[in-house]
Amino acid sequence: QVQLVESGGGLVQAGGSLRLSCAASGRTFSRYATGWFRQAPGKEREFVAVINWSGGSTFYADSVKARFTISRDNAKNMVYLQMNSLKPEDTAVYYCAARNSEFLRTSRQAYDYWGQGTQVTVSS
Repeated sequence: QVQLVESGGGLVQAGGSLRLSCAASGRTFSRYATGWFRQAPGKEREFVAVINWSGGSTFYADSVKARFTISRDNAKNMVYLQMNSLKPEDTAVYYCAARNSEFLRTSRQAYDYWGQGTQVTVSS
């Protein structure tokens, strides 16, 4: 069993930066691929980024590529999402999710565990 808790959301102006954190419990978390998703009001939850268990492989949605960076520290059971050059369209609730597999996936149905989400609001 894995529990995930996100933090680091907030209000930022367009062009600014935020770093989201995902704290995980569970001694096997270091073997889980972990992703970030987001959901804007009235929209479906969408994939943002994913990282494999070792941190050696990542994949990003086209909309965030070159602006966001996902990373992890398995010694601390943490996964991060560094978000730069934020845009108003990045406004959403951001969720951390983990799947008990080494393979990267972009479908939310592929993930076994979810956090409660953290709000990110980007003002223009």
